Amino acid sequence: MLEVVGLYMQPPEHAVVLCVDEKTGIQALDRTQALLPLRAGQPRAWSNEYVRHGTRTMLAALELKTGKVTAHVRDNRRSETFLEFMDALVAKHHHQRLCVVLDNLNTHTNDTAAQWLAAHPQVTFHYSPTHASWVNLIECFFSIMTKQGLQQAVHRSGRELQSFLNAYVRQYNRTSGPFTWTKGPDKLQRIIQLTRQHQATCAIH
Repeated sequence: MLEVVGLYMQPPEHAVVLCVDEKTGIQALDRTQALLPLRAGQPRAWSNEYVRHGTRTMLAALELKTGKVTAHVRDNRRSETFLEFMDALVAKHHHQRLCVVLDNLNTHTNDTAAQWLAAHPQVTFHYSPTHASWVNLIECFFSIMTKQGLQQAVHRSGRELQSFLNAYVRQYNRTSGPFTWTKGPDKLQRIIQLTRQHQATCAIH
């Protein structure tokens, strides 16, 4: 945790810090009834019944310095899909050192990922702790996208959903800015201490 936060608060010189993750199972949902528009004194309303038209996975990287997002929308979350995305990030940031913040999902830590990492010495992976997705700043973007773009969306096919997601990222990048991390080492040390106490208690019982 402190390693990841150190990247946020004191990024290395001559390096790009990227926060990377996948948002899986994004559903293309078509409501069974048309949305009711906003009217004076009445909020927008929609039916809770819907029809599913498949899912998509978004692989996304948030650049710490600018807040801009690079995203690929795919229909799977396989290891090769993740590494194809990493190849695209390396190509985009040509000849630059990349510090990549990730969770410890199996596609990020398996032998194939380790082999890819060994072949790209300019890239380092920095893993967030288990059950601490909030440490990865890309989750802030996913939360914004969900609230602004997905909660009331209607998509009649997976292709329509994919087009919407790509358009959303383009629009987001026009006005995006960096997120500021505010929890310094002192606050985090307290979290770490409480976690260790909890783990010790669980081990006893």
